[in-house]
Amino acid sequence: MTLARLAPAVFVVLWATGFIGARYAMPWSEPFSFLAVRFAIAFALLGVLMLVLKTAKAGWREAAHAAFAGTLMHGIYLGGVFWAIRHGMPAGLSALIIGLQPLITAVMAGFFLGERILPRHWFGLAVGFVGVSIVLWPKLGAVAGGVTAVTLSASVVSVIGMSAGTIWQKRFITGVDLVTVTLYQYLGATLLMALGSLATETRSFVPTAELVLAMAWSVLVLSIGAILLLMYLIRHGEMAKIASLFYLVPACTAVMAWLLFGEELSPVQILGMMIATIGVGMATAQRPIWARASR
Repeated sequence: MTLARLAPAVFVVLWATGFIGARYAMPWSEPFSFLAVRFAIAFALLGVLMLVLKTAKAGWREAAHAAFAGTLMHGIYLGGVFWAIRHGMPAGLSALIIGLQPLITAVMAGFFLGERILPRHWFGLAVGFVGVSIVLWPKLGAVAGGVTAVTLSASVVSVIGMSAGTIWQKRFITGVDLVTVTLYQYLGATLLMALGSLATETRSFVPTAELVLAMAWSVLVLSIGAILLLMYLIRHGEMAKIASLFYLVPACTAVMAWLLFGEELSPVQILGMMIATIGVGMATAQRPIWARASR
């Protein structure tokens, strides 16, 4: 199937642009306020799309599960990442911590979904993490100052939130239209970010072209396009294999930053990209026998 073949690569490219959009937007808005508006606009657009497509509505249980998954996948994940970077965490170090996601997701999938990973796939996940570390190492720079117990905790919580959200989505939501599921996800994420904005921020925006373009891209390409692709991948694949795709995001982001901002892209980083790609290939290779633990 063409979509099944193209979806992983397209998702990685689209997801990587999120860090580029954050770089454009964060000087002009506070993180929780920006995300609250982004999620609310996405929720409204998906509501209109549901009416146009006449998609089936979800029952209250499915809606609640989707809203909770969205709180984890969008609210906790992006909220933690944006907040940590806003408070001084180097973006490279934050991305390195987020690079733990495939390993965390694989462990959670074993516990909660009964998925079993063979040793060669564990090795592939480890190789992918080594590749990500090599890509990001030159970008860590001076990590003092912004690296505190609070910013580190925010980064760790964000990656756990994303892993837990994808597992929750896979475990409790099946057979519901993807547009409908994503709509309720953004309902949960919007409420969380709105509460965070009200409690900790001034909710001030500087209406610049960079902010408007970053918001438009974040809503249309990321919050709708990329997330619908992720929902498709979750529904049709094993969680450990899907999560391993996130190893490719830092490398893709590094290339985009090199093209757009002239950031250095050294031979060592290129080597790291190749290693990460090999690791993903090993982790996502079709197993001769895919064993599942009895439920």
